[in-house]
Amino acid sequence: MTEMKKDRPWLFRTYAGHSTAKASNALYRSNLSKGQTGLSVAFDLPTQTGYDSDHILARGEVGKVGVPVCHLGDMRALFDNIPLEQMNTSMTINATAPWLLSLYIAVAEEQGADVSALQGTVQNDLIKEYLSRGTYICPPKPSLKMIADVAEYCYTNVPKWNPMNVCSYHLQEAGATPEQELAFALATATAVLDELKPRVPAEDFPQLVGRISFFVNAGIRFVTEMCKMRAFVDLWDEICRDRYGVDDPKFRRFRYGVQVNSLGLTEQQPENNVYRILIEMLAVTLSKNARARAVQLPAWNEALGLPRPWDQQWSLRMQQIMAYETDLLEYDDLFDGNPAVERKVEALKDGARHELANLDGMGGAISSIEYMKSRLVDSNADRLNRIERNETIVVGVNKWQQGEPSPLMTGDGGIMVVDPATEAEQISRLTAWKSERDSAAVEKALADLRAAAAEGRNVMEPSIAAAKAGVTTGEWAAQMRAVFGEYRGPTGVSRSVSNKTEGLDDIREAVNTVSDKLGRRLKFLVGKPGLDGHSNGAEQIAFRARDCGMDIEYEGIRLTPEEIVKAAQENDAHVIGLSILSGSHMPLVEDLLARMRAGGLSDTPLVVGGIIPDDDAARLLEMGVARVYTPKDFELNTIMMDIVALADPAPVAAE
Repeated sequence: MTEMKKDRPWLFRTYAGHSTAKASNALYRSNLSKGQTGLSVAFDLPTQTGYDSDHILARGEVGKVGVPVCHLGDMRALFDNIPLEQMNTSMTINATAPWLLSLYIAVAEEQGADVSALQGTVQNDLIKEYLSRGTYICPPKPSLKMIADVAEYCYTNVPKWNPMNVCSYHLQEAGATPEQELAFALATATAVLDELKPRVPAEDFPQLVGRISFFVNAGIRFVTEMCKMRAFVDLWDEICRDRYGVDDPKFRRFRYGVQVNSLGLTEQQPENNVYRILIEMLAVTLSKNARARAVQLPAWNEALGLPRPWDQQWSLRMQQIMAYETDLLEYDDLFDGNPAVERKVEALKDGARHELANLDGMGGAISSIEYMKSRLVDSNADRLNRIERNETIVVGVNKWQQGEPSPLMTGDGGIMVVDPATEAEQISRLTAWKSERDSAAVEKALADLRAAAAEGRNVMEPSIAAAKAGVTTGEWAAQMRAVFGEYRGPTGVSRSVSNKTEGLDDIREAVNTVSDKLGRRLKFLVGKPGLDGHSNGAEQIAFRARDCGMDIEYEGIRLTPEEIVKAAQENDAHVIGLSILSGSHMPLVEDLLARMRAGGLSDTPLVVGGIIPDDDAARLLEMGVARVYTPKDFELNTIMMDIVALADPAPVAAE
């Protein structure tokens, strides 16, 4: 009997980056020594949104959710002693993808690498940024053009590089159903391929199609998620064959990487997240015909803050045990011919096809952004309602809340905290970089870059030249903003109240009573200061508050404290609510409170929500914040009643 050949394991990655390029480099080299087989770079929010570390909007955000990369020197330090020609590097970067790839190529050339041999991925998916993540810069059409610029350049010069990772991960984080995740991601891919098709000879187009990859999410309902991946495989093959005439099956192969779901990780009893992560990994590894090419797992404490190196090591070991200790890779697909799986896959495909046809009827993904955004907000509201009504059980959250204290939380609180001095040090290095470069060369490079953008030429070559000249991330993005403009995304909460949520009658009555006392409708201003683009929580708070009858002012993401205070003054807000999930809550709230006092708003209650450690929550309350909410405060109706009580000018005294 012939022994079956064992499959090669997927790439083991850990999504990592923090503080500084030097510190992140040490983390990468440590992870590689522990058996990680590919890098996955997390950039901080200023880098993702095209600002240098010294920009006003970068305050408090530098090095918090990833590594700051302002120029070639930072990228050089990030990959010091890591031979890029031998590495497979994934960079989670979108709006500034052409720029970060240019810096990466420039460093590879400095190392003496053959650029055509580089392997890796830039995410480069702006459409999902408009829908869920919020790190966009320019409007959709010029952004689509830059996505295609990267793909066209890589096709010619870096043929082993994946120029786009169509990202449905954040769609699920924003509440997408499996059918929506399938449809919205595939619509994004077709929008990009439609843009690319005229750029290359017809005979070469199938090869370019074959370089498009996907980055997906896998949630806790792992059977459904596994079926979703099989549906992705079938639908992508169908689209490539029928829509684009790609005959060769190897160019129709659905290639994807995955990070399993972070949305379902809980602050309550966080040790339970280890089981959730393992179960979610099964969805993308069990089915051979729909197995991930690369897997990165969150750490058990991601709902609490920044994971430590040991936490990331624990997640890496989970992958290694699955790949090397089990017999998973020794068998053919375990689900072929399973009638239950086949029924579920077909149902998902039918639902996705219906939504795809709907999007095509609207003109495709680029024309349907507001529609898709509103659908995600609705779906997320439905998800939260089911948890509140105990229809969806989340262990430790709405059932079996009592438990023993976690020994994993002792000492440093179970997370890593970025030293506040990091930001000042990064700004100092940036200032030195600017002072030491050739100013004339920088000005010429920027002029060439701007001319290429204005004339509709591919921006990659002038971007690489700008990287070598010493141009910074903020300077590169400023040229794109100057030529293409800056996008202000839909909030997704502009529609009328839903009246679907149960238990609102008492809250609506309370809102009406307090509004009568105030002499006008209770005004609640929701703001997102800084660069954190995760707007899901803010949208659900605004959505529910409007359902309760409050007058809502929500202007979306990326506001300065000064802009929030000005809006509160102009709208005469009764309560101000801030949503900050990037870890920058302390400096941003401190700044905003000082501006509120200076602006005559000392008596206006301020509430803050986000991923906030207990010690920081206590400090915020001492500073004058009225309420602090974290992911454990999942009952939105309770938060609504708190807001009503804070706005009440004459609350009834307790007996």
